[in-house]
Amino acid sequence: MKKENVLKYLVNFSIVVLMGAAFLCDNPRDILQGMKDILLSRNALITDFFVIGGMGAAFFNTALVLAVCEVLILVEKIPFTGPTMAALFINAGYGLWGKNPLNILPILFGVWVYAVAHRVRLGRHIYTALFGTCLAPFVTELCYLLPVPAPLRIVIAVTVGVIMGFLLPPLSMHTPSMHMGYNLFNVGFSAGVLAFVTMCVLKSLGIESESVLIWQSGRPPQIAAVLYLFFLIVFLAGFWYSDRKLDGLKKLLRRPGRAVADFVLMDGAGPTMMNMGLVGMVCTTYILLIGGDFSGPVIGAVLMAFGFAAFGAHVRNYPPVLLGVYLFTFLSRYEPVTPGIQLAAIFGIGLSPIAGQFGPLAGILAGMLHSAIVMCTAGMYGGLNLYNNGFSAGWVAIFMIPTLESFMKRFETGKQKREKRKEGKNGHDA
Repeated sequence: MKKENVLKYLVNFSIVVLMGAAFLCDNPRDILQGMKDILLSRNALITDFFVIGGMGAAFFNTALVLAVCEVLILVEKIPFTGPTMAALFINAGYGLWGKNPLNILPILFGVWVYAVAHRVRLGRHIYTALFGTCLAPFVTELCYLLPVPAPLRIVIAVTVGVIMGFLLPPLSMHTPSMHMGYNLFNVGFSAGVLAFVTMCVLKSLGIESESVLIWQSGRPPQIAAVLYLFFLIVFLAGFWYSDRKLDGLKKLLRRPGRAVADFVLMDGAGPTMMNMGLVGMVCTTYILLIGGDFSGPVIGAVLMAFGFAAFGAHVRNYPPVLLGVYLFTFLSRYEPVTPGIQLAAIFGIGLSPIAGQFGPLAGILAGMLHSAIVMCTAGMYGGLNLYNNGFSAGWVAIFMIPTLESFMKRFETGKQKREKRKEGKNGHDA
């Protein structure tokens, strides 16, 4: 079995699990009504589809979003590697809070128009297209906010979505130089910049959107059980595919994770799946330990982390960042169970390369700084960039990396000088 096939089977298995969860939670009639409510709802941060449409419809919606994205991958003949898994599962996660099969289409179409204009296939910009769907709430929000008749509102909203999708590829190609690969959510950062500029234009026209908080509290034990079972199955499948050896996983855990870190290409599908399962368990366990909520956004964030465990994050470089977010709550006015902080803890996985490259202490500091920034940035674009944590993580990297690298270079220079002096002394003694 080829490595891309086993990962494709994993995606298909995930769709089946989500569909199964949908029909276990609700009957078909309630799911249909819930889907209608989700498709017609405003999707600004934070809109929990568990509350809007019910758990059954929310799981059904996220299965559809994942299926749409997978079809796009298959049509463009993109291999199932690390970034593919990250792109697919971040969309699956946001199918529980912000994305639906309709509002992501204008963004995808806009990236396709950009590809056509440059006479290349969409596949060349496929990851920008899939990650760029974080701007989907602009489409649904404008359908409500514009002071014009309904048909014209829809036309304008879709047009704005297409334009934003068209602008994303060139912008996302330049932002990696700003955070130097230490923010795994590169498109989240570039989309945040675009969302901020767009929101400023809309505000100048008298059109404003405000962040919301629609959030389901509680920790249904069956949700935790299903998550653990799913992640365990993925881990065991990876273990079996690795010939029941852990050597590949151990090698993977020694990598710093700085982008582009495609674990599938570097270490194989088996070790990557084991890491994905472990990261999913770590996130689930953290939410349980702090007494957090298995809301739509939290489960969505866990699915996101599961995907990025194939693309830069692992159970060695992520925990320091997670610990930093938790420690931040002892110094701030926020609690570990504050909705935004729960999400910051899981989405802090985007800063894992900092801990991988510069050590656990740097990772802890990155997590603390991320917590402070992420609680301030959502208002910059009225909650219409779903990857608010990706935008915040970009600023953390931009702020920290120059200082960390300067100290690292100074340390390396000093180390080399000490070694030369030692060698000179040994030569003189000889």
